[in-house]
Amino acid sequence: SASSSVIATAEEKDEETWSFPDGSESGWVEARTYCDHLSTLSSDLIHIPPPDTPCARCEDPRENWLCLSCNRVFCSRFVNKHMLEHHQLHRPHTIALSYRDLSVWCFTCEAYLDARVIPSLRPAYETVHVMKFGTAPPFR
Repeated sequence: SASSSVIATAEEKDEETWSFPDGSESGWVEARTYCDHLSTLSSDLIHIPPPDTPCARCEDPRENWLCLSCNRVFCSRFVNKHMLEHHQLHRPHTIALSYRDLSVWCFTCEAYLDARVIPSLRPAYETVHVMKFGTAPPFR
């Protein structure tokens, strides 16, 4: 169906950016394999809230992120921006994991981090992957 197809122009394909029917775009993002802020991670990244945990501020269940410094859950910038506000109020809390797609973001670097490659991120990534999918993730 047209609503599920991906439409891209020749220019967009060259730049590896794709336009979706709703007008949004998606492109390849190279996740970093190192971050200067890894020292801010919680010492307990195994005992974390499950992926269906609602935002601690607004209780919205969608698009939530896990703060990897304090293990609290807040909603994304596409909902009510509570994870961004949490980072702004608590600057050392800079790295978060998305419960939606398991991506890891550093607010200070403004970059995605590769949790499959960075050893200190693996416990949280693996724990959430098991909770969400019932199996351990493949690592490269």
